[in-house]
Amino acid sequence: MAHVSVTIAGRVYRMACADGEEPHLEALARQVDARIAELRAGFGEIGDQRLIVMSAVMFADELHETKRRLASQEQEIAALRKAALENRARADQRLTTLAAALDETAARIEAAAAEIGGAA
Repeated sequence: MAHVSVTIAGRVYRMACADGEEPHLEALARQVDARIAELRAGFGEIGDQRLIVMSAVMFADELHETKRRLASQEQEIAALRKAALENRARADQRLTTLAAALDETAARIEAAAAEIGGAA
């Protein structure tokens, strides 16, 4: 287990993470710190705890919206897959019908050729 020291809102926190995940954890901490700095710039000094809670709620809102959009896109993908399968089935049916028509035409041509050949 690896340990990383990150700074958020001017405070240093020592955190544990899986080996190799240190850069990811540091990047996440920078995002949180940046969000808190952004809120502090917009609202002034309203207390660290309030800024942290506001930041957490904003991240939660973004996560919720991302999950909603992902679910919507998954539904769209499922609908497109279903339509693709239906289109494929229709295309296969058309190919089967065309092949049968070509077989019938070939049989008629062969019959006509046999008649012509027998009459000569």
